Amino acid sequence: MRRLSYLIGMMLLCSLLLTGCWSSKEIEERSVYVGMAVDLANKTTAEKQLESQGGGTQVQPLITATIQIVPLKSVGRGQQQAESGSIKKYLNVSETGNSIFEIMRNYSLKRDRAVIGHHLKVFVISTELAEKIELHKLLDFLLRDNDIRPSSMVFLSRGKAMDTLESDEPDEIPAFRIRDMVRNKFRNNKIYKEVILTNLDGYFHAKQSFILQNIAAADTGEIEFTGAGIIKGSTNKWIGDLDQENLSAISWIQGDSSGGLLKTVNDRNSIITYEILSGESKIIPKVDGERLSFHVDIKTEGRLIETWDAEETASKAFFLKEAEQKFEQKLETMLQNLMKKMQTEYKVEVAGFGDRLRITHPKVWKKVKDDWDDIFSRATVSFDISLKITDYGSSTE
Repeated sequence: MRRLSYLIGMMLLCSLLLTGCWSSKEIEERSVYVGMAVDLANKTTAEKQLESQGGGTQVQPLITATIQIVPLKSVGRGQQQAESGSIKKYLNVSETGNSIFEIMRNYSLKRDRAVIGHHLKVFVISTELAEKIELHKLLDFLLRDNDIRPSSMVFLSRGKAMDTLESDEPDEIPAFRIRDMVRNKFRNNKIYKEVILTNLDGYFHAKQSFILQNIAAADTGEIEFTGAGIIKGSTNKWIGDLDQENLSAISWIQGDSSGGLLKTVNDRNSIITYEILSGESKIIPKVDGERLSFHVDIKTEGRLIETWDAEETASKAFFLKEAEQKFEQKLETMLQNLMKKMQTEYKVEVAGFGDRLRITHPKVWKKVKDDWDDIFSRATVSFDISLKITDYGSSTE
């Protein structure tokens, strides 16, 4: 009897534990969105027709938000088709308004399933919108909502942000494609390290200028990372762009350039290419009274991976030494071009100099942090580059 009572008790306990999900909803009953893009308000034809019959918002709209819904079962009858005629594995739905939260709830007026953002991967903002509305306002809902992961990545788009969530490949989900493209940074230092919602929350509170990776979209559904957009800390708005070489230069300064490349021409106007095998840098702040300067020490090793010069075999030692000098000159030019963009054209600091000053001279940082962009624009920055070619690939020579 004692054993029987024990067995019954254990069965009752297990039954209680198994009822923990009695009120849960299956994923097929929800519209799970994995990507979101926001643009300046541009009502669709359908929205205009519904508005004429009493629908839509009663205030002047500011934003058009587009969400990308997956999986296929949660999409239902509204499935989109690729040009080939096959059904896409996602559905993009747009809604216009002047509040992100209101827009998300307004989807309930049009869809039979609630939209949820537990699996949001990417959030893309058009620079046209970011130039007019402060970023902290556009992202306030995402930062407050407990359903949305703080690891969601944030990007900018020079064109329509909603276009970056399109693809002509029937088996491709654009939001996942963008997320996975960032992982290619180990192959190309023109890809910036991922910026997630948690990072932005810190930038906003510190009123710090920063950059976000730019995405360009073509009519064919192809996309490409094309440099970065600058968000100025004092205004929290987009003010301009850095090109791909500028972004590569930032990677060199931050010691985050392993896996990239340098390409230039030598004295005989032949293309030579350097593959980065390792790279490190050290930013050294120097404080002399009211004067502030920085010295950046960059060291890298790699291989001569490509050359179009027929004179390579004439004198291998001389050729490699000449190539090292040309690569160092190319990198120096890239770094100086970046400094000109930051200190003269935009008057912002987005390469990590302020972070290094904060760590090494915290008292100085407290005095300058409120006007850091302006103070940095007057600081002197010097570079010391040491580039060594360790091998030249699998040459048969």
